[in-house]
Amino acid sequence: MGRVQRKRDERVRRIVAAAAEVFGERGYEAANLEDVAERLDVTKGSLYYYFAGKDELATAAVETLGTDWTERLEKLDTPGGAAERLRALLREHIAIAVREYPAALRLFLVPDSWPDDLRARIRELRRRHDLVFRRVVREGVAAGEFAVVDEDAALQALHASMSQAPLWCSHLAGDAQDRAMDHLADTLMKLVAPD
Repeated sequence: MGRVQRKRDERVRRIVAAAAEVFGERGYEAANLEDVAERLDVTKGSLYYYFAGKDELATAAVETLGTDWTERLEKLDTPGGAAERLRALLREHIAIAVREYPAALRLFLVPDSWPDDLRARIRELRRRHDLVFRRVVREGVAAGEFAVVDEDAALQALHASMSQAPLWCSHLAGDAQDRAMDHLADTLMKLVAPD
């Protein structure tokens, strides 16, 4: 890949990241291209060079964030049993949420005000993301490493807690933030711990 393409890809990545933050903070209806341009300190017109409008930019934000996040979790290679792998997944998810996408996480709460096609795509991306955790929880239950009252309830509780991680950890820095993220992952492991 040439230098020009790398620079273009980096610009697009920055635009999409800023858009994910803005849409996450304000919701689909309230966010606009001016907000994204202001966040990047560029003109609104420069965004049109890369994206035809709000819908295309929102779609790119949802696709990029959802795909990147889930692929990173899918590629996580943790040796050991289900407990070690689930703990690693929880910790990695929390770190991504806190350090990279604190506001953008709200994109995936599927607000009713989003257009139908985007809402459907968000649901699809959430299912894929959920499956990463669900497989490990099922494996742990089958192996006797985990005990859950109800698989769906356990996974919903895990995801709901992880979605709050930026509120609980983003204000911290360095070792304090790492400890807080570790404590949250360890606490969430108690949701599946055998009695």
